[in-house]
Amino acid sequence: MTFVKTKLMLERMAPGAIAEVRLRAGEPLDNVPRSVTEDGHEVLSLAPEADQGETQGAKAIYRLHIRRA
Repeated sequence: MTFVKTKLMLERMAPGAIAEVRLRAGEPLDNVPRSVTEDGHEVLSLAPEADQGETQGAKAIYRLHIRRA
């Protein structure tokens, strides 16, 4: 579901615009970056959010920056 929401958001954006998507560890983190790249968009960065403290595993949150093709 995360990729579907991301894809719809990218479709509404102008070419060259940059989007930020927050992803949970696990399936979204594995699938969304790969899928947006396969759709022709550019992954600019993927990094864990700062100050997660004790949060690890499936609860960890990552920030993905994408440039729309």
